[in-house]
Amino acid sequence: MAAAKTSSKTSRQSPPRRNVPKTAATGPLPAAPPEREPVFQLIVRKLEEDVVLGRRHPRERLVEQDLCTAFDTHRGDIRLALFELEKRGIVERIPNRGAIVRDLKPGEVSEIYLVREELEVMAVRILPFPVAPSDIVRLETVQREHGKAVDAGDLLAVFHSNVQFHRALFGLCGNHCLIETIENLAQKVSGIRSYAYANPGALNEARQDHIAMIEALRHSRRDELIMLTRRHLKPAEQAYVRAYRQRFGDGAAT
Repeated sequence: MAAAKTSSKTSRQSPPRRNVPKTAATGPLPAAPPEREPVFQLIVRKLEEDVVLGRRHPRERLVEQDLCTAFDTHRGDIRLALFELEKRGIVERIPNRGAIVRDLKPGEVSEIYLVREELEVMAVRILPFPVAPSDIVRLETVQREHGKAVDAGDLLAVFHSNVQFHRALFGLCGNHCLIETIENLAQKVSGIRSYAYANPGALNEARQDHIAMIEALRHSRRDELIMLTRRHLKPAEQAYVRAYRQRFGDGAAT
């Protein structure tokens, strides 16, 4: 009987409690803090924006000590940033002189744009139709931001929203090698954008081209999209060549 009573008591006992962290008992774990942008990447972004907006000009020296002071950092970060900008074709390192904003000759720009045109046309030529409605909505959303930036005269926002628009457009082709090559070439000539941005009419034309591209995508009009892609590249190249020749003369253009 005693044994039976003991067994009965044992059977009614609660199972042992597990050690549960307090955070799990009181609610979900707090979200991890957002990762901070590495300093050298911030410097890359800011210097590229300066070039795009015409705050820094072709052949302008980028003095490491001045940049250390401007960004409140050390030479290691500055050198990493300049190395990355050199890879992108925005900065050029000259022996015994240091780094300068790359001086793209009009002949070089024309060569790059000729290749860009063929690659971007290739992307829209292989792009599968019909385009998903969600992709059309995504392009429209980006273009609305671009249009707002044009109306506000916010050239930095124009630059970033324009990059996002074309990244989304060419991303539809699905060929990752082609997408990467298009983006790399666009980075090499990012410094010439300021010459087109100086003309409000050109900015509005770019906006209208974007809207027309979306309509061509919506209705699967490939020939129209190819024509718009070719036309869209011309104003920036032409504005840069004119400005370069006015500043440095025809003799420095090759």
